Amino acid sequence: MTQVKYMRYGTKVERRDAAFFKEIQMKLYMHQAACSLSPHIIARELDLEVEIVPVERGTYRTADDTDYLAVNPNGYVPALVLDDGEVVLEGPAIVQRLAELRPQAGMMPQDLRARAQLQSLLNFISTELHKPMTQMFNPAYAPVRDVLQRHVAGRLNWVSTRLDVNPYLMGEAFSLADAYLFVCLNWCQWLGIDLSEWPRLVVFMLRVGKRPGVQAALAAEKLAPHSGGVFFAPQKAA
Repeated sequence: MTQVKYMRYGTKVERRDAAFFKEIQMKLYMHQAACSLSPHIIARELDLEVEIVPVERGTYRTADDTDYLAVNPNGYVPALVLDDGEVVLEGPAIVQRLAELRPQAGMMPQDLRARAQLQSLLNFISTELHKPMTQMFNPAYAPVRDVLQRHVAGRLNWVSTRLDVNPYLMGEAFSLADAYLFVCLNWCQWLGIDLSEWPRLVVFMLRVGKRPGVQAALAAEKLAPHSGGVFFAPQKAA
C-alpha cells in the first residue's frame, strides 16, 4: 500500500490505505460557500494551481467517485492534498501551508511577532466565530441558539475594533485571517445576524469581495453577490 503523510496542525500521521493518491495533483476538497472557501480564496490570491474537488454532503463522494473518508476520516472539509501526497487537514493549517508554498507573497510572516499575531487571529476566528456559527446551522443546537448568537455578537464587537484604523485585520495588507473572517461573515445572511450593526464589518466585506482573487474563488464556486455586494450566495438556476 502507498504511504500517505497526514498533517493536522503540524502533527504528521501515516495512513496506508490511500493508493488512489498515486500521480496526484494538488487538490482542495470543499463544499460550496463553506469554510473551505477560505483556503480556496488563499489559493487564488497566491496564484497556486489547485484542483477544486466538491464533496457531496451525506455520501462523502466526489464527482470522480472518490471516497472522501479515505482523505479525511472525520468527513468534514476542507482537506488539501499536495503533489507529493501530503494531506493537510483543518482550515487554519491549510492556509498556512499554502502560504508557505509562495513565501515571496508575504502572507506567512517571517517576523515572529507578526506570525504569532496571525496565528492568534486564525485561532480566534476558528473557535470564537466559525465553531459557534456552524452550531447555529445545526438543529441539534436550537435550544441554545440565542446563547450562541449572543456569543457571536460579542465576538463581532471585538473583531470590528480591529478595523477601526486599518483596512485589514493585520494592518494595510490582506492576510490569511481576512479570508477566513470574510467567509464566516458571509454566513450571517443565513443565520439571521444583521451585519449592519457593525458598519466596519460591512465595509470590510465590500472591500474583500472586490479583490480579484476573492472574485475568482467566488465565481468558481458559483456564488453571486447580493445585498449590495456585502454577501455572496449560490446562483439561482435560470
